[in-house]
Amino acid sequence: METEVVGAAGEIDFSLIAMFIRATIVVQAVNVLLVVASFWAWAIIVDRLLAYTRARRETAMFEDAFWSGQPLDALFDRIGSKPRSAVERVFVAGMGEWRRSFDKTGGLIPGARDRIDRSLDVAIAREAEALGARLSYLATVGSISPYVGLFGTVWGIMTAFQEISVQQNTNLSTVAPGIAEALVTTAVGLLAAVPAVIFYNKLAGDAQRLSGRLEAFADEFSVILSRQIMRGAA
Repeated sequence: METEVVGAAGEIDFSLIAMFIRATIVVQAVNVLLVVASFWAWAIIVDRLLAYTRARRETAMFEDAFWSGQPLDALFDRIGSKPRSAVERVFVAGMGEWRRSFDKTGGLIPGARDRIDRSLDVAIAREAEALGARLSYLATVGSISPYVGLFGTVWGIMTAFQEISVQQNTNLSTVAPGIAEALVTTAVGLLAAVPAVIFYNKLAGDAQRLSGRLEAFADEFSVILSRQIMRGAA
């Protein structure tokens, strides 16, 4: 008898596609939701990795040009009104305010340093927000996906027990399919959550380091402009 039960259980298709097809509509919906969430999370991960790599490269290139000794006005004119990188946009914000701080006679308008600092702070805040864009989605997927998967598992097990009650049969061929289909949902939830958490921590750290690099540049740039203001006042 036991041999017949094991044989019957062995004939059941336990592939992922087969278990998905046999599952209830609720379990299927949970699995589809988790797969879509995971796919979108990976799209964000790839996009942010490429964006941060490009930002580091562009920042290094601009810093080389900034510290090359060429006049800041010439660098500003070369960049123009269409800065391509975050650090260039911070530079343009500060330099633009610097140029607007002179009146028609060429004299420096009082309060120029404070206005330049505020312009730099606003530009940095804007770029920091852009760098951290969509990272909250990864945090949400990482924290919620296991619970969504657990909900699907509980629902699947509940359905499996209902099937056992209807058939009045507790052999392996009756119990195994429903339990397996339910547990797959937990596995899918973990597969969605683990990469999201790992890359959220990495990308959040990268964004913070890039923001810190912008702040450091803004501080150095502000010091240079402050020297120019002091020389003009003298």
